Amino acid sequence: MKLIIQIPCHNEARTLPVTLAGLPRHVPGFEAVEWLVINDGSTDGTVECARGLGVDHIVSFPKRQGLAKAFMAGITSALELGADVIVNTDADNQYCADDIAALVAPILAGSADFVVGERPIATIQDFSFSKKMLQKAGSWVVRAVSHTDIPDAPSGFRAMSRSCAGQLNVFSDYTYTLETIIQAGQKAMAITSVPVRVNREIRPSRLVKSIPAYIMRSAVTVLRIFVVYQPFKFFMAVGSLLLLLGLALGLRFLYFYFVTGTGGGHVQSLILASILLGMGFQTCLIAFIADLLSVNRKLLEQIKVKNEHRAR
Repeated sequence: MKLIIQIPCHNEARTLPVTLAGLPRHVPGFEAVEWLVINDGSTDGTVECARGLGVDHIVSFPKRQGLAKAFMAGITSALELGADVIVNTDADNQYCADDIAALVAPILAGSADFVVGERPIATIQDFSFSKKMLQKAGSWVVRAVSHTDIPDAPSGFRAMSRSCAGQLNVFSDYTYTLETIIQAGQKAMAITSVPVRVNREIRPSRLVKSIPAYIMRSAVTVLRIFVVYQPFKFFMAVGSLLLLLGLALGLRFLYFYFVTGTGGGHVQSLILASILLGMGFQTCLIAFIADLLSVNRKLLEQIKVKNEHRAR
């Protein structure tokens, strides 16, 4: 059994030595533990630092691609390197590396394919009140959309089995945390969480630069994944709403036309009703087309997983 610990990095030459100093080289249940650094276009000597500190594998982007793409590049590389389990952690030493054994335990026991580290959000001194509330709200939304029970969805400290990692596809350019949990839930993977500890902050978060911007980007990510994985429900809901609005306006016009005899003064309602009914009908048709595309995507993902198993 091989465990690969991956660390996405962008200009982390100052924090990477602290993070690597805490990473284990031996974890119960594994014959080999290797470190993988994903260099996301760093310009401060992060690669040289990683090499000097004994990192086993380095994947580099010549230009910054973003956290989500760095995460997926690490997953792809770890699978190619033969990882049976992949642990993702941050380069800012936020997570306590001593908890990696607890993080991978459900996977080794066969009770989970995906494990997310649950931070003690309420007691983290470095988190502002607004950030704590944002973390809770984001986790609640993800639980509702993904039908999972993960209390700390934005946590980047997570472990994945080889089978799970091979099925993940991140579409966002921003972050992978919410999207991967929603995917796991939609694909009915066995996903759980374990309590983990955190270290004191050694640099400010680069992901949450602005609370409103983070909320907007996270909302777009959740909506996008819902459209990708539940297209029929999404478009049918929108189409049904448009049809109901159009029907209501149409009935309103008929009431004034036949009952009060003043239909001539409500032609605008008739025009709007016609437009809404047409849009609703077209959106419902899109729901069926999107559902067929979703089925095709699922088939392609299954083929990808089967080819990966054969390659082993």
